[in-house]
Amino acid sequence: METMHETGFFPGGLSEDEMKQLAKSERTAVLVSNACNLVLFAAKVFASIESRSLAVIASTLDSLLDLLSGFILWFTSNAMSKPNRYHYPIGKKRMQPVGIIVFASVMATLGLQILIESGRQIFAKAKPEVDPVKVNWMIGIMVFVTVVKFILMIYCRRFKNEIVRAYAQDHFFDVITNSVGLAAAVLAVKFFWWMDPTGAILIALYTINTWTKTVMENVWSLIGRTAPPEFLAKLTYLIWNHHEQIKHIDTVRAYTFGADYFVEVDIVLPEDMFLNQAHNIGETLQEKLEQLPEVERAFVHIDFEFTHRPEHKTSV
Repeated sequence: METMHETGFFPGGLSEDEMKQLAKSERTAVLVSNACNLVLFAAKVFASIESRSLAVIASTLDSLLDLLSGFILWFTSNAMSKPNRYHYPIGKKRMQPVGIIVFASVMATLGLQILIESGRQIFAKAKPEVDPVKVNWMIGIMVFVTVVKFILMIYCRRFKNEIVRAYAQDHFFDVITNSVGLAAAVLAVKFFWWMDPTGAILIALYTINTWTKTVMENVWSLIGRTAPPEFLAKLTYLIWNHHEQIKHIDTVRAYTFGADYFVEVDIVLPEDMFLNQAHNIGETLQEKLEQLPEVERAFVHIDFEFTHRPEHKTSV
């Protein structure tokens, strides 16, 4: 904040060319993830057919939903890259949390279905037949899939884009589910048959818990929740030190409106100040606030006193 106050620019900000290169890299990460998900899904379908393991089947259904969810996230990313100032005056960044909520809802639904099927198999005491050769194929495929997913997780975590990080979370989830599914299938063959559906239940519970949290996080980002006090304190510091003619800060408000914040500021300037001077102070303050990476848009309202009633409806 000190550096930004002294220079007027956010330290470490990216240039326009660097932003374009970053966006290109993020699109590449999405395309690579989708292509790998397609190939790995085909491999896991073969492993499921060969092993007939419920835990492996649960992991395979997860890969199927990866493809569906990948399409949803690709669609939102593609839509955001094509702004339309007439139909969407403030952009399409709200499509990020909406796409992630749909993604997470589908994943949680998968977990519920697997939970039901696993419980049915345990109560029915249905023990599947196992071929040792097919089990070896299954082990090899699942190990390969897990290693590829781990590499993709490391790759996608390099980005800050919410959609790419959702892919990273999904890849991490796949590493967990593939490992548990493989361990459960092998232990079921070597020791007790019921370890296979038990492993599937663990995968299902993990799915429901993880994606329920994801849904709640993104719901909060859409309903206009206030920024934390620490962030509001940063804004107040920047505003108060922006110009010596600022006599009072009436309002500092920041709230979620998608992945980033909208900021509303009311400042008080001298009553006899010329309009062009007041306009320049307000405009430069708006530009300074919008340089913060957490801020999508900033609105600066200029007044000459602060004893009046609020300008907006009291119900807002």
